[in-house]
Amino acid sequence: MGLQERRARERAERKAQILDAARSLLMAEGLQGTSINKIAERAELGVGTLYFYFESKEEIFAALQEEGLECLYVDVKTAMEKEKRPADQLAAIARTYVEFSKNTTSYFDIINYFLSSPGSFLTPHLKEQVDEYGTRIIDLISQTVQAGIDRKVFKAVNPRRFAITLWGALHGIIQFRKLKMTVLSGERHEELLQFTIDYLIHSLEMK
Repeated sequence: MGLQERRARERAERKAQILDAARSLLMAEGLQGTSINKIAERAELGVGTLYFYFESKEEIFAALQEEGLECLYVDVKTAMEKEKRPADQLAAIARTYVEFSKNTTSYFDIINYFLSSPGSFLTPHLKEQVDEYGTRIIDLISQTVQAGIDRKVFKAVNPRRFAITLWGALHGIIQFRKLKMTVLSGERHEELLQFTIDYLIHSLEMK
């Protein structure tokens, strides 16, 4: 391995070290309790080292969201490409998001944390940067819906609106997992998720 490759790997490892520390601290102490000094302490690095990789705490938060959304995008795209029919592709996308919420909790919790927080903690530039990652997933769903419309197996609907509705419904039902003793009393969460997926996809299909 050459010097440049070794340095690039070391930079990537150091950056991951910082993000791991920030992620665990954010989930343990919240936004207000997560400072550059605390992140540096958790990562066992000097504050100056953090500023070498990130300009601000907000940039670290943006990187955490981008990291999670990139991971989700890759999973969703891979699952979708294994299917041929648009309806099956939508179902694969939906199932992948549900599995992501259960099996990749560190990333899902970060995404959910910022979605659930009032207001934005990022500069407009960073917010736009993060939103681009989320938009790619919405675009995948929209394109799948449009493909179904073009093949005349789906009704003519607004593809983007459907994509947002599907994603929002899934995210909301996933959050209901916490309410198994109240709202979900007598319901099986997995069955409710599957009902939501089936209902929305069937609503698209031509009779």
